[in-house]
Amino acid sequence: MVTQKNTPARQRAQAKYNAKPEQLKRRASRNAARRKMIAAGKASKGDGKDVMHKNGNPSNNNMSNLKMGSKKNNRSFARTKTARKKNPRS
Repeated sequence: MVTQKNTPARQRAQAKYNAKPEQLKRRASRNAARRKMIAAGKASKGDGKDVMHKNGNPSNNNMSNLKMGSKKNNRSFARTKTARKKNPRS
């Protein structure tokens, strides 16, 4: 995986992107999903795990759509615009 240097220009661009209303809403939804999993006893603070949305939609916080997984498993596959795994044959 290629990582980008954390230059001042990159920091400004990331801050601008994260300040968009759409991104703020997605972040709030992901945080709500985590709180929901903690309340259900499936996660704990500082456990190093991610709450994974099975369908890739962070605003769908139904318990049937949520599962716990490692950060590596949640962030390691190539994604399309709908956050689904890319078809390796295409």
